[in-house]
Amino acid sequence: MGTAEAKQMRLGAKVRGLRRQKGLSQVQLAERLEISPSYLNLIEGNRRPLPAGLLIKLAQIFQVDLHAFATDEDARLISDLLEAFSDPMFESYGITSTEMRELTTASPAAARAVLALHQAWRAQRETTEALATRITDDEQGQTGAALPAPPEEVNDIIQKHLNHFPDLERAAEDLWKKAHLDRDELSSGLVRHLEKAHGVTVRIARWGEERGLVRRYDPDKRILSLSELLPTRTRAFQLAHQLALLAQQQRIQELSEDPALTTDESRALARVALANYFAGAVLMPYEPFLKAVHEERYDIEVIGRRFRVGFEQVCHRFTTLRRRGAEGIPFHMIRIDVAGNISKRFSASGIRFARFSGACPRWNIFAAFATPGMLRVQISRMPDGETFFCLARTVQKDSSGYRAQQAIHALGLGCQIQYAREMVYSDGIDLGNLASATPVGVTCRTCERVDCDQRAFPSLRHRLRVDENVRTNSLYSPLSTPG
Repeated sequence: MGTAEAKQMRLGAKVRGLRRQKGLSQVQLAERLEISPSYLNLIEGNRRPLPAGLLIKLAQIFQVDLHAFATDEDARLISDLLEAFSDPMFESYGITSTEMRELTTASPAAARAVLALHQAWRAQRETTEALATRITDDEQGQTGAALPAPPEEVNDIIQKHLNHFPDLERAAEDLWKKAHLDRDELSSGLVRHLEKAHGVTVRIARWGEERGLVRRYDPDKRILSLSELLPTRTRAFQLAHQLALLAQQQRIQELSEDPALTTDESRALARVALANYFAGAVLMPYEPFLKAVHEERYDIEVIGRRFRVGFEQVCHRFTTLRRRGAEGIPFHMIRIDVAGNISKRFSASGIRFARFSGACPRWNIFAAFATPGMLRVQISRMPDGETFFCLARTVQKDSSGYRAQQAIHALGLGCQIQYAREMVYSDGIDLGNLASATPVGVTCRTCERVDCDQRAFPSLRHRLRVDENVRTNSLYSPLSTPG
């Protein structure tokens, strides 16, 4: 069975779920589709594919967008569930990956509820551990740890929109026309527009006035203060960010009211992320940026110099090029710190990232810390055979003064291997030699590779049997397991 047909075959549960939501019997829905109830029964049982004509009819009957039948969201949900059930607390239940897929397909709402319950349990455990640590250390102050839910929810919203917000793109393009912006004098043009259109005065704050300040807006006095330490590109970004909060307030508010954002903190964080999106679209307007991308074959350094932005800003903008009819490469992007904590992630390439545990140490993003500032290239092959072309490099925040400790992150950018030739970084690399690809996974507990010498935990996919008389590079190697 081909991949396309296999995807069609998995739509049966979606049809059944939508039918039940509408309170229709198979006979009633079959009549409206002008097919026999037995044929509909075969479709819902995944024993017949769903033809395109019936798919369109179903979308009209249920009044849903065709994207409601897309399977990419299911794949992410299955991946997240697989990782959640890799938690040691579930080991004794013997839950298989097949059972998780069946749960996701038959009842996605129940699958999301299980995932939300696991997230809540992890958050509560982290809070309890933080409280216990503070009691042990006899520290004073507020107890409890910051919950990871808000950034997780915002990441999910960004993923849901494929990191592309057409209204904000159009608003950024309109701003260039309305404010008569010039790339060579972008900051001064934004300052003029803030004052003329919104009555906002921009002042540059001395570092000694308020250490740590990057941007502060006083809505009563209508004064925007920016740190004198900000380089030109960051100053322009912060000006555009403030313009988003003022001029695009209604649209940003509408987007932040998505039901998936369950707390005030999540909604506030979403507004910040959306304002940042608008700022990026202002600094790197869609059409000129896409043209540069094609001309320079995604050369990050050249494009960054052309638009006067940094390495991370260019990579982030790459991931937003999803305008219909004018798309760029579908990238994934991830940012980590030296401890391996993931602070930013997005995937349009199909690659999966760990949500609840550490990522695979074989990824080149971890090796980037060993060579700061140097771009590292890797062909990465997942356990399911999917292969990706990946770049990684360290990035550093702008200076915050002599005594400030500089935050260093590693940024990973990648795409499916078939898009690699569109990038300048693939020149001279034998992309057809997949034997040289680095085997990587999502996280140890869900990875099937038991022969990895960097494995930190046993795989849930294989029963652990250790022979104390045999030792190899990894405790979990098959050679340590009697046959």
